[in-house]
Amino acid sequence: MNFDTHAVRRSLPGLGLAFLVALLAKGLGRLLPQLGAPTLAILLGILLGNTIAKAPGLNRGTKFAESRLLEYSVVLLGLTVTFQTIGQMGWRGLVYVLLMMTAVITGAYWLGRRLGFGEKASLMMAGGNAVCGSSAIGAIAPAIGADDEEKGEIITLVNLLGTVMMLTLPFLGVAVFGDNLLAKSALLGGTLQSVGQVVAGASLLSQATVNYAMLFKITRIIMLVVVVTLFTRKVQHSGTASVAPIHHRLPIPWYVLGFLLLCVANSFLPLPAVLATAAHSVSGWFETIALAAIGLRLDFAKFMQQGRKFLLYGLGVGGLQTGTALLLLSLLHL
Repeated sequence: MNFDTHAVRRSLPGLGLAFLVALLAKGLGRLLPQLGAPTLAILLGILLGNTIAKAPGLNRGTKFAESRLLEYSVVLLGLTVTFQTIGQMGWRGLVYVLLMMTAVITGAYWLGRRLGFGEKASLMMAGGNAVCGSSAIGAIAPAIGADDEEKGEIITLVNLLGTVMMLTLPFLGVAVFGDNLLAKSALLGGTLQSVGQVVAGASLLSQATVNYAMLFKITRIIMLVVVVTLFTRKVQHSGTASVAPIHHRLPIPWYVLGFLLLCVANSFLPLPAVLATAAHSVSGWFETIALAAIGLRLDFAKFMQQGRKFLLYGLGVGGLQTGTALLLLSLLHL
């Protein structure tokens, strides 16, 4: 195997900058826990990437961070979840998660197509909001052959939407459900986009809300394999021209399979707790660095040219998630 040291050297400036932005975001995240490091990373990346960090020499490293690190983050998530957590929610909780995901995927895809977004952008928006934000998009994008620019735009939109919902839904939950811990937890864990946003939003209420909200969130993450597989087949069968006729020897991408295998191992083998702790930490770092790189690569002027359409899409999907959650929680009596 040839080790291209020249290629590595060319990647270091962009990768190093993404790491520094992530480091700064982690530090600021301690001061602004309501926003969290992932959201701050992408916002700082956008600010720097559209002002003082426009050098073409950064592109190779930021592209590696954007694509590969998100895939590695998805794999490591498998060591942080188990199938046994589903039982703690009860059958109503499981039905709620499945119905929520179905409604969000269907509605977000339909709305995206109606607003003029392409099939792949609509699928990424649907999967990102239904499953686990940027991690899900990182898994979906290469599986359906989405390009980096499209992926960056949708990840930015999903993170901005998640930030708004993270700061508003906890108070809506208290207003609607009062002292019903399970219902408030289900509202947050069943809607908020990323793990960090679930933790940050639920932390505004109580530690008990964090614990129960994470049960609903973990169940959504476990469904990542199913979502990626279904989306891949849909794009292949649609005849979309630019899809890489996904020549996997395996029926699903390697990183999704890795996630599933680690999840199975974590569910049925007596693995040391330090593995889950380490995986959670490293996965969080990879995701934050990748989001910083996405921000650095995003052409904000071009993104804002489509501002009205993106705003409508974000508001529409956010309204769909919130309204569906409130309806289902009422019908299922959680």
